[in-house]
Amino acid sequence: MRTLVQRLTGEDAIQLLIRLGLLGLLIFWTFYLVRPFVTILVWALVLAVALYPAFVLLARILGGRPKLAAAILTAINLAVFIGPATWLGMGAVDGVKDFAAELAAGELTVPLPPQALKGWPLIGAQVYELWEQASTNLRSALQQIAPYLKPFAGALLGLAGDAGVGAVKFLLSVVVAGVILPYGPQLVAAGRGMLARIVPEQSEHFLDLAGATIRAVSQGVIGIAVIQALLAGIGFKLAGIPIAGLLALLVLLLSIVQIGAALVVLPVIVWIWTDKDVTTALLLTLFLGIVSILDNVLKPLVMGRGLTTPTLVILIGVIGGTLGHGIVGLFIGPIILSVAWELTVAWIKTDAVPLQTVVER
Repeated sequence: MRTLVQRLTGEDAIQLLIRLGLLGLLIFWTFYLVRPFVTILVWALVLAVALYPAFVLLARILGGRPKLAAAILTAINLAVFIGPATWLGMGAVDGVKDFAAELAAGELTVPLPPQALKGWPLIGAQVYELWEQASTNLRSALQQIAPYLKPFAGALLGLAGDAGVGAVKFLLSVVVAGVILPYGPQLVAAGRGMLARIVPEQSEHFLDLAGATIRAVSQGVIGIAVIQALLAGIGFKLAGIPIAGLLALLVLLLSIVQIGAALVVLPVIVWIWTDKDVTTALLLTLFLGIVSILDNVLKPLVMGRGLTTPTLVILIGVIGGTLGHGIVGLFIGPIILSVAWELTVAWIKTDAVPLQTVVER
């Protein structure tokens, strides 16, 4: 670079600076114009990559008609989103708003155990006593820290208010993904050409790794978490729980960060047995029990390769994505960070091999 600058005359250097300045201005202006649509485009690309195997199979079944296959997949995704996802999402938004209002007013309480719990054989009295002590202690603790939780309540209300915008972004992303699907080979070729200029020796490997990671996280983590949350929300609604939507949202978050749905499902099952008759409680327990272990059954079937991304990376992606991009970021964040993590690890391993060979020599 220094040699090139030395060879340039004063006029050539001025022209080079002008060209670089114009190029920088063009890049900045382009990013500024595209910035409102970044989350939509990113989520659309993620959906396209995740659905591409199903798209190829459906196009082959339809006799090689990719546009019809893309339209069918888009219609299915829109039906799922507009139907159960919207129903559950509205319940979650209402639950978040009520929770934030109680938090801001300092009126957040933990319900006392039902009296029917005492009638349980063997363990009823002990469980009732433990629940009552926990309720009393937690209520007093929450009343003391309530003033410090008011900023958190404001953030929750902002998140709930962003739900409408997030829903529109989801709808647009589904439509854009349907438009992108038929042009998959061209986009892959463009991505391969771009990576070849950045990492020419590993462009093919990095592109395959990025695609595999997106599919693993979107299908094996995000997809299964959404299915679990939807089924759990249906079970909570059937059980008559007032905050079914909010609890389903908690199931979604816990499933994404690999903690599991049992942390929410087990207390709900206890409440069901104190409030419902034996037959209803047994059926709901079986249903929710299956839902709570659904990820352990589906992940080995859905994920083509084991996910090596640490849980902490996914958790940071969930929190950072939600804070940065709202509801859509809840899903985009862990996928982007997982891809970045996998590519970084692969890059480090690739660079370490020649270094190790030099050291041994």
